[in-house]
Amino acid sequence: MSIPFASALAIITALAFLGLPMGIAMIAGSVLYLLMRGQDMGIVAEQLLNGMYSNYIMLAVPLFILAAEIMNSGTMSERLLKWCDALVGRFRGGLAQVNVLQSIVFAGMSGSAIADAAGSGKMMQFMMTKDGKYTPSYAAALTAATAVIGPIIPPSIPMVLYALVADTSIGYLFLAGVFPGLLMAGAMMVLIAVTARRKNFPVEPPVPLRQLPRMTWHALPVLMMPVVLMYGIYGGVTTPTEAAAVAAFYALIVSLVIYRSVGARDLYGSVLTSAKTTASIGMLIAGALVFNYVVTIENIPRSLSMLLLSWDLDPLTFLIAVNILLLLLGCVLEGTTILLVIVPVLIPTAQALGIDMVHFGVVVVVNIMLGLITPPYGLLLFIMTRIANVPMRALVADTLPYLGMLVGALILFTFVPETVLWLPRLFGYQGATP
Repeated sequence: MSIPFASALAIITALAFLGLPMGIAMIAGSVLYLLMRGQDMGIVAEQLLNGMYSNYIMLAVPLFILAAEIMNSGTMSERLLKWCDALVGRFRGGLAQVNVLQSIVFAGMSGSAIADAAGSGKMMQFMMTKDGKYTPSYAAALTAATAVIGPIIPPSIPMVLYALVADTSIGYLFLAGVFPGLLMAGAMMVLIAVTARRKNFPVEPPVPLRQLPRMTWHALPVLMMPVVLMYGIYGGVTTPTEAAAVAAFYALIVSLVIYRSVGARDLYGSVLTSAKTTASIGMLIAGALVFNYVVTIENIPRSLSMLLLSWDLDPLTFLIAVNILLLLLGCVLEGTTILLVIVPVLIPTAQALGIDMVHFGVVVVVNIMLGLITPPYGLLLFIMTRIANVPMRALVADTLPYLGMLVGALILFTFVPETVLWLPRLFGYQGATP
């Protein structure tokens, strides 16, 4: 490691600990590196422009964010919750099961765990804690755990970013996330059922089955959104980026025309919030693009790849090491940072070992999502402590059983690649060749 690169890392680490946004810290460290190497500062602007404006795929990120904000500002999320309650609310621990079910459906719309927790998660927190049915910490922990499903079941913003850094098909990545996401949701529902009997969770008044068709009709525009998106992508009608635009437009039409639940002020607030979120993600991507150029100049990916290959690791051992590394990094780093800075360094080794890039992408995204509920940094944990106003210690204690269940699912996906790849193969995916 050269002195300029070590100095750049030191500056990035120091600025990040001082509270500066990670994207700006990476740009500052990269500028210092170029100065110490005597290179032209115009390289920074060149990397930003080439990276930010030559990747059509990146347009999907702000569009999916806007779609989620529009849904949250109207009644789409509320109607979805009522429909989920009619289906599974009648069982013991029914509201907890509703929490999982709404995350599955909401996952097909927003692509963001944060949007899930901050949107429908707020309503679930209120519903579960009303009249003391569930403790606030349990409700918050379950909401955080179920929100993890969001970016695994398509569409998925983290998968879009992974496709950007790994040059992998977004369509096949989206397909690969369907079964793992549903399996994780199923595992949580089983754990809820067991816990409900042990802790004697309440049973909700059952909604008469004769009312289910009417409630389904009222929620149909919401339920059709994932269908429209998936048909557009896999029917060859739209690219994934165009599907993100369709998602935002569809949410707008449903909220404005069908439900009439969004006014001009609500729409302005959704656009403003989306712009702020997009700007923060965009700055992080910009910093990663510049810093990745520095990493490339230092030949870090190739050097690391040669080092790991010299250890004669087999693909499974490498994947286990990646899981451990990403889970540990998830305790202290934000997921997008890991995806844009750490993962590109690991990709050359994965390719050299013949690991399928779609399988690797799902393993990476699941790891990053688990980092959202892994103490001490877990971003979803911080969000739910603010929403539920509960101590972090109580929230973590109630989250750990679900985190353990999800880690078990991650182990399955790692050791059995076909759990991830069988659905893409049905649609013609050939996979990597060693």
